[in-house]
Amino acid sequence: MPPPAADATPKPRVLGLDPGDRRIGVAVSDPLGWTAQPVTVIDLKSPKGTGDRAFESIRDLVAEYEAAAVIVGLPVNMDGSHGPRVRVVEAFIRRLREYVSIPIHTVDERLSTVEAEEALLAQGLSRDKRKQRIDVVAAQLILQRYLDRPDDARPFDAAENDANPTPNDGGDL
Repeated sequence: MPPPAADATPKPRVLGLDPGDRRIGVAVSDPLGWTAQPVTVIDLKSPKGTGDRAFESIRDLVAEYEAAAVIVGLPVNMDGSHGPRVRVVEAFIRRLREYVSIPIHTVDERLSTVEAEEALLAQGLSRDKRKQRIDVVAAQLILQRYLDRPDDARPFDAAENDANPTPNDGGDL
């Protein structure tokens, strides 16, 4: 439910990211900061998504939408612990810091991909269509979680995460 009409003043936009091994889903908040909107998927296997280009694309989207912050989904385990995927995302965020100077926050993304898959199934989309859209829908869900409950977000502090690395639970990185 949107806030009262009295709060209908434009707010700084926020970019939401769902980084994965193959793709990065991107969403952006609407100008009032009420809803997350899907933007694009950066395919890490395409020439535009390899190496620095993926980070440059994110930097360009931050500029295009005049984003005041970036929200990144953190793949916390179901029991709340941090496994090897969290370390991968933290490394992604440290690298992203080289390209954007705005605050970066993390949000627990548990079950976001499952929720995205269910939403796409409910729309009756084919497997191929779901595969094309799942990452951007997951980014949209992650960003919406932040918009609904901004106090649940955790600022990413690279120094803190470097000093207290997440223990590896034996999985491959």
